[in-house]
Amino acid sequence: MAFDRRTFLGTSAATGAAVALAGATSTPAAAQPVSGAAGSRTYAFTVMGTTDLHGNVFNWDYFTDKEFDDKAHNDVGLAKISTLVNEVRAEKGRCNTLLIDAGDTIQGTQLSYYYAKVDPITARRGPVHPMAQAMNAIGYDAAALGNHEFNYGIPVLRKFEEQCDFPLLGANALDAKTQRPAFAPYSMHRLRTPHGRDVKVAVLGLTNPGIAIWDKANVQGKMTFPGLEEQAAKYVPRLRSMGADVVIVSAHSGSSGTSSYGDQLPYIENAAALVAEQVPGIDAILVGHAHTEIPEYRVKNKATGKDVVLSEPLKWGQRLTLFDFELTWAKGSWSVAKVSARVLNSNTAAEDPKITRLLSDEHGKVVAYVNQVIGTSTQAMTSADGPVKDVAIIDLINHVQAETVRGALAGTEWAALPVLSQASCFSRTAAIPAGRVTLKDAAGLYPFENTLEARLLTGAQVKAYLEYSARYYVRTAPGDAVDPAKLTNAEGTPDYNYDAVYGLTYDVDIAQPVGSRITGLSFQGKAVDPAAQFVLAVNNYRASGGGNFPHVPQARQVWANSDEIRNTIIQWVKAKGTIDPAQFASVDWRLTRAGVPVF
Repeated sequence: MAFDRRTFLGTSAATGAAVALAGATSTPAAAQPVSGAAGSRTYAFTVMGTTDLHGNVFNWDYFTDKEFDDKAHNDVGLAKISTLVNEVRAEKGRCNTLLIDAGDTIQGTQLSYYYAKVDPITARRGPVHPMAQAMNAIGYDAAALGNHEFNYGIPVLRKFEEQCDFPLLGANALDAKTQRPAFAPYSMHRLRTPHGRDVKVAVLGLTNPGIAIWDKANVQGKMTFPGLEEQAAKYVPRLRSMGADVVIVSAHSGSSGTSSYGDQLPYIENAAALVAEQVPGIDAILVGHAHTEIPEYRVKNKATGKDVVLSEPLKWGQRLTLFDFELTWAKGSWSVAKVSARVLNSNTAAEDPKITRLLSDEHGKVVAYVNQVIGTSTQAMTSADGPVKDVAIIDLINHVQAETVRGALAGTEWAALPVLSQASCFSRTAAIPAGRVTLKDAAGLYPFENTLEARLLTGAQVKAYLEYSARYYVRTAPGDAVDPAKLTNAEGTPDYNYDAVYGLTYDVDIAQPVGSRITGLSFQGKAVDPAAQFVLAVNNYRASGGGNFPHVPQARQVWANSDEIRNTIIQWVKAKGTIDPAQFASVDWRLTRAGVPVF
């Protein structure tokens, strides 16, 4: 059944809770009994789960304009997930299945960007979002909110919510003024059984507290995001008192117990395992956010001693989680006898023609959009060596950012200050070809919807920033063999949390311990004065605390832009007409050991 947000909000305002009943009108003959002990009455059902779909419907890479592929030969997209879902429903009986998602749905591909910005769903008589169309057609029962749902602002999210035939859940997404749920906290689903009463399955949705940092501009003063554990502890007993036989949490939160934003928030970013451990009454958790594959992970609850089963189905529709439940009917109630989890690989499935036909027009429009020629380049550039070398393609991002900020500050009191810029290697496969450059080439440099800011830092703060960034490298003694494939991502630091700073020269001595690696830090040939002032062109993710880099979140903001950096790069290429690396590329940083270059 379609979920009516207005009805929920009205009920929520009056009672603080609401139930969305769904999917539960099967006949007893279609229900799925399982064998058990003599005289026992049992019932089995399956909950399927996806997460971090990030705008992927087709098995297509809009940045390369060809079928998606990677080293592991994964496939992506809801069209493939749909085929797997159909197979599971055929095997189990649709009435014995549910399908849920753990968030990050409407951001990530040019398909999702196009319908948020180019032909926005919020326009009068605007289109229906492709992700809503696909998920409705497949028959999702519920989805948790992800942090990237907020990237395009609350109006886009609300319109997407309105277009979905299933509830978007977020028990810890609260209205800033009333502290009441801004979205449905949970949904309740009835499954008809061959004996006993219907099984009531509750799905509790939890999102990421980091939204308050990462999308501060969109949510400040409008919504707050308390911790997952405290909200689960509030709602799980309520769901049990409402008669839930099974409680599943769909959590846009990883299982590691860590936070990328350090102590900037009093809530854990990746708290799924903590929820399982600390909150009694949960049977399973669909995990999201971390982009990792966890077929099955069991966490013992401290209060009950019972295992809670966790599963994370990778990202982009590459996997489908299956939670298989077995219940026993005794003394007038159902109890969970067994839970297990596994994942299916979508690369074993063909795309469902129902889904590809449904969205062929939208796909075609976006393919045409990304293939627009916007300029030329005098030479080819690639990001392949970006994590270990100062490469021209990263310099291009930094040059555009620095030039944009410098222009914005002209005529202000900050105009005379030197402008630096930070950028990360977001993709190791980004490339600008020699000759014609298309929109997709330029957009591929910057796959995120970050915007640009300018912050004031001292020379000492810039050095501390670089020292923090350099923790990305594995410490390697002079004389030891160097394998570039094993040199980066120390302590799990992702590529997007290693920043190169443009406008300075410096070495990163990987033989030294973290915190003592930056040497020869200079500006225009002179050692950087710790007291000198600089303007740093920085993306809003980093400026708001993403990655937990020091000083920038507290630094004075002297300028900010609402347009995506990706668009700024595209417009710069259009305006220049020709990209010539000779005008901006230089080797300003390098990896060393005791002063000797590594490469």
